[in-house]
Amino acid sequence: MRILMISDVYFPRVNGVSTSIQTFAREFIRSGHEVTLLAPDYGKHSPEPFEIIRIPSRYLPFDPEDRILKLRQLRRHDADLAQRGFDLVHIHTPFLAHYSGLRLARQLDVPVVETYHTYFEQYLHHYVPFVPAAWLQWAARSFAVSQCRDINALIVPSQPMREVLQRYGVNTLTTVIPTGIALNEFKRGDGMRFRARYQIPAERPLLVHVSRLAFEKNIDFILRTLVHIKCAVPDVLLVIVGEGPARTQLLAQIQALGLVENTLLTGYLNRDGSLEDCYSAGTAFVFASRTETQGLVLLEAMALGVPVVSTAVMGTKEVLGDGQGSLIAEENEADFAAKAVRLLTDSALRERLSREAVEHAQSWSAPVQAERLLQLYAQMLKPR
Repeated sequence: MRILMISDVYFPRVNGVSTSIQTFAREFIRSGHEVTLLAPDYGKHSPEPFEIIRIPSRYLPFDPEDRILKLRQLRRHDADLAQRGFDLVHIHTPFLAHYSGLRLARQLDVPVVETYHTYFEQYLHHYVPFVPAAWLQWAARSFAVSQCRDINALIVPSQPMREVLQRYGVNTLTTVIPTGIALNEFKRGDGMRFRARYQIPAERPLLVHVSRLAFEKNIDFILRTLVHIKCAVPDVLLVIVGEGPARTQLLAQIQALGLVENTLLTGYLNRDGSLEDCYSAGTAFVFASRTETQGLVLLEAMALGVPVVSTAVMGTKEVLGDGQGSLIAEENEADFAAKAVRLLTDSALRERLSREAVEHAQSWSAPVQAERLLQLYAQMLKPR
């Protein structure tokens, strides 16, 4: 099968969309299929086992991490793409990539599917604060309904996201296919190597949080809980991995709450062992985002045997299930802090949840989820 993917984001831009594309595309290549990805050119990137056509792009004024594809440059590839014999177009983002993906699918006369990765309604107001939140919610919902109407099939990473789109009025054929994790890449990490790198004592209690530093990730809540955790475990250290537009505000909050000695912001860590080492250094992984359509970082931590303390909202609720390998907390500072303190101070509990976490992660393997997506592709290719 020859698959043409298109996205407004990809590595080195770090987010869940990039990870999902990479995970599925690598699995497709291993299964003998061909993948071509159209993605922005960031000026610096690493090789992949699948073809990537980098399209010149412009900065977005409100979010310098992201780019917008240059349409004229993208169109220059039309003639070449038309000769490739693609079987299907898979769109991964709802911006210029959506409309360009539809155009290419029509030109190639092939089916088009799209993954709805992001719960836009819940975070647009953070980036466009001068527009009333109610207006932005209405716009996000209308936008989703309009775009989903144009495609042959819709993919969502979790059942809660499917239910959200159904409430919007989306009636396109929708299939829940989460992004799997490459378990072979999350078998081991060297926590002591990470601690040595950042001069963290081996015995210091360490909480890890990995996400884009964005307002919708609810990191400010994690910091407020850290104040309570610190009362019970004075030398606790919270390691925050990532970059993003909320960094300045988070640093100010850390200062205001008196947490400078209890926090470490590392920026992005590469998936070359550095991120795995960081996970493995953690006594526990903490998370409280309200907008995740899945929550891959939870599974990555669990695959490495790191127990989780997290709220269970949207996709994280589905990932956490009945709490195997985790302590599920309310979005309440006292409750969240109490559960974190339990993990930090109860070694028997940590050991049990660590074993459970590894077992739980096995059911989310990348090959299993990739095969499910390939089956959906095949269904789209059947004569109608």
